Amino acid sequence: MTDSNCTHMDQIKEVTPSADGCEECLKTGDEWVNLRLCMFCGKVGCCDNSINKHATKHWNESAHAIIKSHQPGESWMWCYADEMGLD
Repeated sequence: MTDSNCTHMDQIKEVTPSADGCEECLKTGDEWVNLRLCMFCGKVGCCDNSINKHATKHWNESAHAIIKSHQPGESWMWCYADEMGLD
């Protein structure tokens, strides 16, 4: 994975997670598979393996391009806009 072609690195900020789980699923009582953290605003959403795909929905609504895995022991990031992983 590389970040050499990502044009959205300026969106990465120091963020505080918005919730202890997927913010939207917690409101509706739904379950999630894995969690993703928006590196622009701190919104926690569920991954695309989850039924609601809230992290991707957040990207589509906000254009906040960069997410980070919000799973213990994982630190990878992904840029939706450039469709690439980041080191």
